[in-house]
Amino acid sequence: MRSNILIIDDDEKITSMLRRGLVFEGYEVRTAANGAEGLREMMIREPELVILDVMMPEVDGWEVCRRMREAGSTVPVLMLTAKDEVQDRVKGLDTGADDYLVKPFALEELLARVRALLRRRSEGEGGGHRLTFEDILMDLHTREVKRDGQAVELTAKEFELLHLFMQNPRRVLSRDVIMEKIWGYDYSGESNVLEVYIAMLRQKTEEHGGKRIIMTIRGTGYVLRGDS
Repeated sequence: MRSNILIIDDDEKITSMLRRGLVFEGYEVRTAANGAEGLREMMIREPELVILDVMMPEVDGWEVCRRMREAGSTVPVLMLTAKDEVQDRVKGLDTGADDYLVKPFALEELLARVRALLRRRSEGEGGGHRLTFEDILMDLHTREVKRDGQAVELTAKEFELLHLFMQNPRRVLSRDVIMEKIWGYDYSGESNVLEVYIAMLRQKTEEHGGKRIIMTIRGTGYVLRGDS
């Protein structure tokens, strides 16, 4: 069965280029010319992946992504942005986007990101089990996380980051490995996106007095382990 992809972008030239490339690769493609139309399309039929432009009139990409996540949608979102500032990338990821591309981009790179996001979604759905580490419970079907019985509200990206750690307990993960697994591209050392997300994940998992479980290994990366 062909994967169903929804493109939300007000630039007709980009939309046309993406549609042709994705259809050629065998995907089923729908398009929406603005954020409000895109949200309506998702209510009619949920896609398996959304390619979402940030800069759109009225309802921008950040707001579309925020509304999707508030409604409980776990559909992967690849965000397109003309801005390459760290704060803009962080804002996009924090609203629940799974990956981003800065314009202009090569179609081949976008197709690679699409394949990676769809593969991770398929692998997550195929697990069919819960992950536990000490007092943390992660449900891969409902995408709920609890610590000592209390719900931990995570964004889509925070969930994926914690998922990676819980798949590799007590194993030191380098910064490059984390960036490649979670964001789907090689970390260049030019941004602090990973540090920002580690800090947010720590804050949320420690909110009710839980001890720190995500440790920094200086000069290497991070590890999930129980010692304080």
